[in-house]
Amino acid sequence: MRVLVVEDEVSLAETIRDGLAPEGFTVDLTHDGVDGLWHATDTPHGAYDAIVLDIMLPQLSGYEVCRQLRGRAIWTPVLMLTAKDGDYDQADALDLGADDYVIKPFSFVVLIARLRALIRRGAPERPAVLTAGDLTLDPAERRVARGGTPIAVTPREFALLEFLLRNRGRAVTKTAIIENVWDAHFTGDPNIVEVYVGYLRKKIDHPFGRAGIETVRGAGYRLADDGGA
Repeated sequence: MRVLVVEDEVSLAETIRDGLAPEGFTVDLTHDGVDGLWHATDTPHGAYDAIVLDIMLPQLSGYEVCRQLRGRAIWTPVLMLTAKDGDYDQADALDLGADDYVIKPFSFVVLIARLRALIRRGAPERPAVLTAGDLTLDPAERRVARGGTPIAVTPREFALLEFLLRNRGRAVTKTAIIENVWDAHFTGDPNIVEVYVGYLRKKIDHPFGRAGIETVRGAGYRLADDGGA
């Protein structure tokens, strides 16, 4: 198992390498974001089973390294290693395409277990920006656009569109939408879904002459694979 560790604290990077080696990992070390990105993208260096990526790096942050990797369609599993334990820091890492994170100081038992779990799962495609035709949604930047034209949406509309995009091409029920966009314990009128679907259609479809959000009779709603092009 070949792992790239991108960590600017040289002694910590070497400790990680020394801790992983007896467990069967071959480890390459880099100490800044630019060098880490080069190793992760350059063949033969890029043939890694996983990447351990610090967030606070010189030249390029771990966030930016991860964003660029996913932007280049490189899906190597990324485990963020960070001293920042805020919810938003962790959410930012995951939104940018990271697969997991470990907070410093960490247990080697946990680090090794999480790396093995990531490697077992492999590297399926998980784009940082969700797309359907020319419709795009960037979870990290909280941006929606159609054909490059920015579209202003409310937080609830954003959450609904994100759920539809993550399930594009599949019909999703009102119940599933409420549980994922509102709350599993929501007790309001379920027709609220129709209201918000209408709001979205007026923003992402009608002004562009599209019909991306389809009503599936008896089943719910579906976002077309091509975004209604």
